[in-house]
Amino acid sequence: MQFHIITFGCQMNAADSTWLSRALTAMGWEEVSEEEAQVFILNTCSVREKPEQKVYSQLGRLRPLVEQHPGGFVAVGGCVAQQVGCEFWKRFPFVRLVFGTDGISNAPQAMARLAQAPDLRISLLDFSESYLERETPEYKTKAPAQAFVNIMQGCDNFCAYCIVPYVRGRQKSRSSQEILAECRTLAEAGTREITLLGQNVNSYGLDKSGDGTSFAELLHQVAAIDGIDRLRFTTSHPKDIAPEVIRAFGELPQLCPYLHLPLQSGSDKILASMGRKYDTARYLDIVDQLRKARPDIALSTDIIVGFPGETEDDFSRTMEMLERVRYEGSYSFKYNDRPGVRSVRMAGKVPEDVKSERLERFQTAQNAITEEIHKSVEGSRAEVILERPTRKPVEGLPGWTGHDLYNRVINVPVGGQIASADLTGTLAHVTIARGRRHFLIANRMEEL
Repeated sequence: MQFHIITFGCQMNAADSTWLSRALTAMGWEEVSEEEAQVFILNTCSVREKPEQKVYSQLGRLRPLVEQHPGGFVAVGGCVAQQVGCEFWKRFPFVRLVFGTDGISNAPQAMARLAQAPDLRISLLDFSESYLERETPEYKTKAPAQAFVNIMQGCDNFCAYCIVPYVRGRQKSRSSQEILAECRTLAEAGTREITLLGQNVNSYGLDKSGDGTSFAELLHQVAAIDGIDRLRFTTSHPKDIAPEVIRAFGELPQLCPYLHLPLQSGSDKILASMGRKYDTARYLDIVDQLRKARPDIALSTDIIVGFPGETEDDFSRTMEMLERVRYEGSYSFKYNDRPGVRSVRMAGKVPEDVKSERLERFQTAQNAITEEIHKSVEGSRAEVILERPTRKPVEGLPGWTGHDLYNRVINVPVGGQIASADLTGTLAHVTIARGRRHFLIANRMEEL
């Protein structure tokens, strides 16, 4: 069978889709373009606004492509699948598999059954009590230079606005030995950078599935694997970050000097209403400790604008935190209700036009800070792992893009004999020529 995967949302979904692709390929299936596929897999996200409508729109677009292939079908997985479930079948009869975040481990076998039984439908929506290990196919070719490794599933925090605990279940930590085995396999196959993933990596090992290994200990163990040059992790909840994790930024040369540390709001009143379990003083103390451990560390964050009850004074405190911390980047969004979460019932909903105006103010200020930081590194040297060719030429030459240690996007113009080479995964040392708002441009590179 020929298949095509469409992925929405977070890095965990990207990692899940990568695993699904490898698992199906190991079964003898072939990953192809959308136009050629018989089977489509939608890996969905329900965190942001109107995610169900986006999935329904995608399914409507795919209908004629599916119907032109006898035996063709669609599998819908991820958070929206967990949320909507078998209701998909009523509206979209060509959807024959729905699988939740815990059901993904059995999805390849389910799709194989569906390919043999055209009238069958399968749902994999039950939550498990422990992390379900997945069989990891061997790499027949070189592994990607950068890879995501899941270390846990679900979340126990139940922040007032967040649907994640309802669609991904309660927190379940993965066995540290399984994590280390996967990291070793990746390193042996050529991976040089690993990002450890979880809804809240700082609480890794603190649930009943934990095996006694703390997150800080796990960082040290992964960093010790031969061949791993870079190590990152996300997402990090401020309430759970341990002193040992902060110290690791100064102790482990493999741990990149970059951390995504969600703030959500600069108002202590709003943070309490959100159920975040920290205040701005605690958050700023963490920032100060991080910069003491690793003075050059780059920070990014998440911001929700217009949470119920947010006043202009509350928002001004968020702007003050932006100026105080000076994030290199941020993911900022207008608050929107998600089904079943506590904030849906809260009073004081902020008008849409007010949310839009505040979001524009925040993003304008963030863009100015980001561009200023990028300008400040002009003329410096940077280490970048080249990931893919740029869509457009860079300085009139073929270009490659990648990330440096600080997670900054660097576009590199390439000339000479390497202009036509496949540079995927190449570790390059470049000089930054110009800093732009969203990326950096390096000087021309003609040799490795």
